[in-house]
Amino acid sequence: MWNQIRKSSGKLLSPESADCLSHRNIQVASETVHGEKLAPGWVTCDACVEESKLCKCDHSTQDLKSAVVDEADVENHPDHQANSSFAHSVINMIGMLIGLGQLSTPYALENGGWASAFLLVGIGVICAYTSHLLGKCLAKSPKSRSYTDIGQHAFGSKGRVLATTFIYLEIFMALVSYTISLHDNLATVFAGTQLRLPAWASLYKSQLLTMMGVLVALPTLWLRDLSSISFLSSGGILMSIVIFTCVSCTAIFQIVKANHSIPALHLRKIPAISGLYIFSYAGHIVFPDLYKSMKDPSKFTKVSIVSFASVTAMYASLAFMGAKLFGPEVSSQITLSMPRHHFITKIALWATVLTPMTKYALEFAPFAIQLEHSLPNSISSRTKTVVRGAVGSFLLLVILALALSVPYFEHVLSLTGSLVSVSICIVFPCAFYIKLSWPQISRPVLTLNVILVAFGFLLGVVGTISSSKLLITSLERAHHA
Repeated sequence: MWNQIRKSSGKLLSPESADCLSHRNIQVASETVHGEKLAPGWVTCDACVEESKLCKCDHSTQDLKSAVVDEADVENHPDHQANSSFAHSVINMIGMLIGLGQLSTPYALENGGWASAFLLVGIGVICAYTSHLLGKCLAKSPKSRSYTDIGQHAFGSKGRVLATTFIYLEIFMALVSYTISLHDNLATVFAGTQLRLPAWASLYKSQLLTMMGVLVALPTLWLRDLSSISFLSSGGILMSIVIFTCVSCTAIFQIVKANHSIPALHLRKIPAISGLYIFSYAGHIVFPDLYKSMKDPSKFTKVSIVSFASVTAMYASLAFMGAKLFGPEVSSQITLSMPRHHFITKIALWATVLTPMTKYALEFAPFAIQLEHSLPNSISSRTKTVVRGAVGSFLLLVILALALSVPYFEHVLSLTGSLVSVSICIVFPCAFYIKLSWPQISRPVLTLNVILVAFGFLLGVVGTISSSKLLITSLERAHHA
């Protein structure tokens, strides 16, 4: 299988070197669920790529240096990958964290009350701490290079299987959320457009537009060139920056006056919105890769502190801006609340529409790669590509059908955060650290981590129950309507 795309160090792997790589393919997708690198890193040296060897060419900047890395070279010369500076690592970690969650933070704050901002900040602090714990786990196990490797080192094959299951589940549910977002924003973009459908087509206009959008993105699932895939996924980060800028401009230029008051606290809504907050910080799957790419891994904790502080400040500012601008009318996606006919809104809407279309290829890479390598060697490369693309296309159509059947963005995203992300971000890192550090761990640290495991488990259970009930209620209401 291909190795994970090393976004933080700007390295890409060629398909030709796939057979000699280990099973760390899950990282390929997880770097896209919550954002990719901000620093460009998709320029490669063609001669080195063709020979599938470590690129030692002198490119103009370190951030634009890419290479094809053989796994044997990685194990024998680990320093080849450790070329990421402190600033570069901070940029990459912020890029990994920013993503779909930013659309829903204003909705979460308005529904939970301004006091729920303490929960947002608190979860950010906890996730920064668990990021630090992952670094500690990697320091104790130098051979571990991915999140699933840590799980295996701590709890054996069961730990790897559990981590892998949750990772794939998070990817699948996040893609459903992306497709729902595509549906909602496309419907708003073409709100005044008339579409003539044949009599036999029992589809709403928004459903037809979503199907067309997914079909446009479908050919990207057939890509095998990782540089093309990385280019698409990096576009998702640019779209996130555009969205934040548009919302800020709406407030700064007083396109909408921020004269709404935010309620203090809605305690009964906290379980549901906690999942939205947790999902906003879910980038832990790729942190081991970032740790391994750093020149000085001892600064990983500082990188985590700076990155989470920056992202938390951005989320909090966006949440308060959205809640003050739109009040109780704020949508679960901030872009849907902005004035529809203003050009800034159109930019934000199109940025939100394009974001899912940049995600599909990289998100499906682990599934497609694993399928391709499970096929017999006697099958030709072209046939494997056809099978891979066909299965990926089928899975995307399944996700499309599910998204159109359950078009409730806030409930699906909250369920993803409570059911899956809370385990990946809080429960698992603490459990891994306790297991790996058991002989040396002090009583205060043990107590802290046990409390965090219990807190994460409690938050996950109540959040899953609450978001599931809201989702079922919404489905029943739609059915009766």
